[in-house]
Formats: sequence, C-alpha cells, structure tokens
Amino acid sequence: MSTNQPTPEQIKRWRGYLANERSEAAAYRDLARRRSGEEQEILLTLADAEDRHADYWVEQLGDAAQNPPKPDAKTQLLGFLARRFGSVFTLALIQSAETRSPYDDDIDAPQHISADERIHAEVVRGLASRGRERMSGNFRAAVFGINDGLVSNVALVIGVMATGVPAQIVLITGVSGLLSGALSMAAGEYISVRSQTELLDASLPDPKAREALHALDVESNELELVYRARGMSEDEAKVKAKRVLAKIGEQKRVSDNVLGSTEVQSAGSARSAATFSFLAFSVGAFLPIIPYVFGLEGLVAAVTSLILVGISLMATGATTGLLSGKPPGVRALRQLAIGYGAASVTYVLGLLFGMIL
Repeated sequence: MSTNQPTPEQIKRWRGYLANERSEAAAYRDLARRRSGEEQEILLTLADAEDRHADYWVEQLGDAAQNPPKPDAKTQLLGFLARRFGSVFTLALIQSAETRSPYDDDIDAPQHISADERIHAEVVRGLASRGRERMSGNFRAAVFGINDGLVSNVALVIGVMATGVPAQIVLITGVSGLLSGALSMAAGEYISVRSQTELLDASLPDPKAREALHALDVESNELELVYRARGMSEDEAKVKAKRVLAKIGEQKRVSDNVLGSTEVQSAGSARSAATFSFLAFSVGAFLPIIPYVFGLEGLVAAVTSLILVGISLMATGATTGLLSGKPPGVRALRQLAIGYGAASVTYVLGLLFGMIL
C-alpha cells in the first residue's frame, strides 16, 4: 500500500483498472482454451501478466480492493467475444484495446505496467496476423467483392434514377450493372490469382535438378552456383555446397529442400476465387435494386436503397477494419462516406443529364 492516502477519485479509477485487468486475464484464458501449442502458451503467459497487473492494484488499494466494479463496456465486450467466438476478430479488437492503454496518460500507473501493455499489443498483433494469414482468401474476396458491388451499383442506380427515367429502366440498369460488374470481378480475380500462381511456380526448384546432384563433379561443383543464384554469398554457397556433397558421398539421404527453397505462399484456387468474387459482387450489387424489384418507385425507392446499402457498407467497413487491426467504427463510417459520396456524385450527374435530355 502506498504511504500517501489515495483520493476518492484515485480509488475509483484504480478499482476500474483492477476490474479490467481481471477481465482481460479471463479473456486471454478463454482464448487460450480454443488454441493449442505455442499460441496457447503465449495467451496464458499474457493472462499471467494481466494477473500481475491486477495484483499491483490490489496492493495499492488495500481494503478498497474488495468487491471491485464491473469492467468497462469495452472490456466486457472483449470478454464476451473471447468466450463465445475466440476468432481473429476478437484478437484484432484486443490488439486495438491494448494499443490505446489508459495507463499512458495516468501518472499513478507505473511505467512497467504501461510498457507491458504496449508489448502485449505487439504480441496480440502477431497472433492476429497469424490468424489473418490462415484466414481463407475466399473470405477476404467475399468481403471486398460485396463492398465493390454495393458502391458501384448504388452509384449507378441512383444516377440513373436521377435522370427521371421510369423505375423499370432503373431496375434493368441495376441488373445489367450487377451482371457486368460480377463478371468483370470474376474474370479479374481469375486472371490475378492464376498469374500469381504461375509466378510462384516459376520460383520453386525444379525436382529434376535434384536427380543430378549425385552426378555432380566434386571439383567444379556447379551446385555452388545454384546457391549463389538464390542470394547466398560466395563463401556461404561454398560451405553449403560442400556440406551437401559430403552427405551424398556418405550415402546419406538428401532432403527435399537440398537446393534451397523460396518462401512462397499458395495463391489459392483461381476458379474458387473467381466464383467467390462473382457471388460476393452479385450480393452487394443486388441490395441497391431490391426496392425496385418489389415495385417501389421514385424517392421512396431511392431512400430505401440508400438505407440498405448504408447498413451493408458499415458492416463491410467494420469487417475490413477488424481484418486490418484498425478501429472498426472509424472504418465503417469511412466506408459509408465513400459509398454515399459516390452516389451523390452520380445523382448530381444524373440530374444534369436529365435536364439536358
């Protein structure tokens, strides 16, 4: 216990810290139960660190540490998500929370606890990055495809509607935009993934080259050139080549990566990526035309379309924010502004074209 008697305001703040630290420790343990191996060990170590922080505030509070309040709403949400889901999204939210530690601006908080929280943010960032890398590329294609469909087709529909043409024409235009955009997205995704796969394949060692290792001339040692071509220095290439040839001479089995390997990641299936892009764009592009499908017209149809699109834009914006480890609320509002901004521009252009025609 500190020699100076804490003020009521300090006691209130410290009790909040104690509640949050205990809740965060529980959240890390809940996440650890859904994992195994190294990730589980890391999460349990973070939980132990949060327990140490809680013990510090118990020591500072003394008797006032009894019956602490509930954690703040953000910490309670993180705990709920950790118990129910334990996904990469939860880690991303925890990363964001650890980055914005309240200890940085509190003179009562010791530097070592503030520093711990900063390091925790980086640890969680690393764990979240693992999750993002494991996350299916099809999922990312779906999120971005839906977003593209929303923005492009709502802009098209609102722009055409502003010209004053009948609702049936607006619907036909929206369906045309859906099909053309979805096909374009699918074709672009297919070509992109296919080209990336071919480039990655070109970087892998040729299996037939391994068969020539046993017949290499030890004196001239062409294997050294292979290692140098892959970025090793001359001395490093010589050492590794000699080591490999020594293994061959001793009749030892040469491992599959004896020629060295290029760190590459699979680009995934081109057909699968194209299919997901087509379907995702179609879903996003269909939302703006739903009011016209059900026979709505004029301002009512436009407002309904904008509401549906606005909700969806915020959802996709928040999702992409979580995927990138950024605050989801900011990304949701940014996505909404971009979508409505595009619709506003095409609406004004539609009005101008309507006046001219």
